[in-house]
Amino acid sequence: MGVAGALVLAGYGFLASLQPDPNFGRVLAAYGGVFVCGSLLWGVVIDGFRPDRFNLIGAATCLIGAGIIAR
Repeated sequence: MGVAGALVLAGYGFLASLQPDPNFGRVLAAYGGVFVCGSLLWGVVIDGFRPDRFNLIGAATCLIGAGIIAR
């Protein structure tokens, strides 16, 4: 499963590099910041995970970074 996951992830990265929009990298990077926060929220709502201050600081840092990149 790990090898299959790595191949799918590598394929996704390769396909993303073929995008003709010169700003696509910025969009993808900003999406990554939002994805991190969404994953943390998913863990809270679905799995009952209780984030500590470092999780919250990391999520805030990702959102701030996504905002800077998207600007």
